[in-house]
Amino acid sequence: MSVNKVILVGNVGKDPEVHYIEDGLAVARFPLATSERGFTTRDGREIPERTEWHNVVAWRRLAGIVEKYVKKGTQLYIEGKIRTSSYEDKDGIKRYRTEIYADVMQLLGSKESNPASQGQNNTATASPGSVDSGGVSSGLNTGSSQVQSTSEEPDDDLPF
Repeated sequence: MSVNKVILVGNVGKDPEVHYIEDGLAVARFPLATSERGFTTRDGREIPERTEWHNVVAWRRLAGIVEKYVKKGTQLYIEGKIRTSSYEDKDGIKRYRTEIYADVMQLLGSKESNPASQGQNNTATASPGSVDSGGVSSGLNTGSSQVQSTSEEPDDDLPF
């Protein structure tokens, strides 16, 4: 048995890029920064804060929620899985890309601290536990908001 699960809490590094592909399928991509606090060791050595950047991809309705509510600086909780792909650049060099495919997203912080809510009245956009035709279960509201999505690719490597 194996598990591919990622949990991240961080801040969006730039406004998401949302594209619509075949049949209006939405795909959102954005960088998410997570940080480990710096500290001082017992012997007085300073260990600086370390920031890690993650490329997050959201599909379908979750991408629509990202487009509407997520902006640079938004604090998010993300659950998903790691996907690595490779491609050849224009010089024929093999490059690798690691992305986090988001399954669950929760907007963190207060409404006032979310850059996307500035000057807007963010009322509930979906009922908790509702499921749309894309297989998305969501519970978005004005406070802390959680949205679940099925990824585009099925998990056919599962034994059940």
